[in-house]
Amino acid sequence: MTPVTRGALGQIWKLSGNGTPWAVKELLFEQEEPDVGVEYALLDAARTLGIRAPRLMPDRTGAHVVRLPEGSWVKLYDWVDGTAADPSDPEIQSWCGRTLALLHKAGEGASGTPNGWYERCNPASDWAELLGKVERAGLPWAGELGRFVATTAVDLARHVSPSAPDDVVTSHLDMRPQNVLVDPEGPVLLDWDNAGPVSAERELARAVYVWSGGNDFDPDAARRVVRAYRDAGGRAVVKGLDPFSMLFATDLNYVYVQAGCAVDPTVTAEQRAFGSREAVAKLRGLPELAAVSRLTEALEGEW
Repeated sequence: MTPVTRGALGQIWKLSGNGTPWAVKELLFEQEEPDVGVEYALLDAARTLGIRAPRLMPDRTGAHVVRLPEGSWVKLYDWVDGTAADPSDPEIQSWCGRTLALLHKAGEGASGTPNGWYERCNPASDWAELLGKVERAGLPWAGELGRFVATTAVDLARHVSPSAPDDVVTSHLDMRPQNVLVDPEGPVLLDWDNAGPVSAERELARAVYVWSGGNDFDPDAARRVVRAYRDAGGRAVVKGLDPFSMLFATDLNYVYVQAGCAVDPTVTAEQRAFGSREAVAKLRGLPELAAVSRLTEALEGEW
């Protein structure tokens, strides 16, 4: 077992034996057995549609998540050897749009309600309480968090709202370059843990923003993602700022959770350090409303 990388929710290990490598995902914060039914079903549907993804392997009893004697829940996947996806590559941009369209078609007819992580954000009182904890802990980025709480958090929160029920599909929910590896046969989509119901237009809007360069987006890249999505049968449309609600909500919630972890006495020192690093990184890479507005203008001719 070799540690490979650490994400917000888990540690990835490479398990090697008998000439076959596997990816083990250790879920660091799950107390109860996680439900992986949606993830497994969507993975199965995605592979049927030609989307390359690692298999989620069952144990001898057919279970897809297992608890170790030490307490952690783990999942076992195929190991994927590949290089990080280049979001500036036109072929990768087209792959992103096409893949998202296929996922949305596979996930049509979803009846569930999107998780609050994608639909809501914390009120000002919660942010004030968190800021107080960070200040009392003497963390060097307390001032940066304070400026964010007083300005950007308020501005972005105004554009976070529940999505319309008739737009909900079952999808991946975290299609970012960090979750794509490219091997000799092409891109492989990883990290399906968050699979579930989501607004199709909001997932598309977030993907277009992320894959076209964020605040410093390339208009041609954004249009390329959208055109590939539409050509593959995707039905979602991104007009105005409302579709970016998921982008704003997830980034606000990520700062809140990681900053909270940084001052949580019940977690390990390593987890607090991780939370601190992640909170600072996200504070310095949040979406800007002016940039998102320009992005919507660049896409006006695509609908």
